[in-house]
Amino acid sequence: MAKRENAMTVQRTEQIAPHLVRVYLGGDGFDDFQASDDTDMYVKFVFPADAAERVKKSGYQKLREKLGADEPTILRTYTVRRVDHSAREIAVDFVVHGDEGVAGPWAANAEPGEEIRFLGPGSGYRPKSDVDWHLLASDEAGLPALAAALESMPAGTIARAFIEVAGPEDEIELAAPDTAEITWLHRGVSSDAVTDAQGGANAPLVAAVRDAEWLPGSVQVFIHGEAEVVMQNLRGYIRKERGVPAGNASISGYWRRGHTEEGFREWKASQRSRDEKAGITA
Repeated sequence: MAKRENAMTVQRTEQIAPHLVRVYLGGDGFDDFQASDDTDMYVKFVFPADAAERVKKSGYQKLREKLGADEPTILRTYTVRRVDHSAREIAVDFVVHGDEGVAGPWAANAEPGEEIRFLGPGSGYRPKSDVDWHLLASDEAGLPALAAALESMPAGTIARAFIEVAGPEDEIELAAPDTAEITWLHRGVSSDAVTDAQGGANAPLVAAVRDAEWLPGSVQVFIHGEAEVVMQNLRGYIRKERGVPAGNASISGYWRRGHTEEGFREWKASQRSRDEKAGITA
C-alpha cells in the first residue's frame, strides 16, 4: 500500500551534537499525521532529484522552492524521534556531515516556515513487555529509534544498549529505566569517513554485541545501522547463533557505506536473496 503523503513546516532546528541536527516540524499537516505507538516510526522526505546540483548552483533558496507536480524526486528515510501532540509537532534527527548528501545539508540549513513534503509514517517495532530483557544496538542513524525505544520502557525493564558514534562529543542525553545499561562506543571518525578499518566486521558495534554477556531468558533484539555491520556481521549472530526468532528480532540496515539511498535499496534487495539461501528469514 502506498504511504500517505503529508507536508509540514519547519518550526525550528537544534544542534544536539556535532553531527546531529534535530528539526521540529508542525503546522496544519500535523493534523494529518497518523502516529502509532511504535518507536521506530519513519518518514520518507521528498526532495528534487537534482537537489545536490540545485544547491551548488543556486544555494538553498532554490531547493526551498515547491516541487512541480511532474518533477522527478528522490526519497530520504528518517526516523521520527518524538511526536508532541500538545505542541502539534514532530521531531526528526538528521546525521549531518557538512555539505555531503541531500537531507543532512537541508536540515542544517532549514529555516522556520519552510515546507517539506514526506511520505508516511511507517513503522514496525516497539519494545515488548513479555520478554525478560532487551538488546539494542545502533550507530548514529539508528540512534533516534533506539532512544525512543529506551524512553518508552517502563521502570524495571532490563535492557542492554550499545551505541556507536564518532567520539564522546557525539554522545547525547538519553532517558531510560535505571535498569538499562547504556554503552557508548567511539570509532574515532565520523560515519562518512569510515574505512574498512572501522567498518564492516571491524566496526566497534560488532565486537561489542558479540562479546556482550548474553542474559538468561527471552530477549527482544533491536539492531539498526550501517547495512554491512548489521546485516552481514550481526544478523546471522542473533538469528542463527543465538536463535532469536524473527518475531523478537528487529534487525535492519538503515544505510550502506559508500552508497546513496537508491544504491542501498538495490544492495538490500540482493541481500534478501542471499539470506534466503542461508536460511535466514525476516
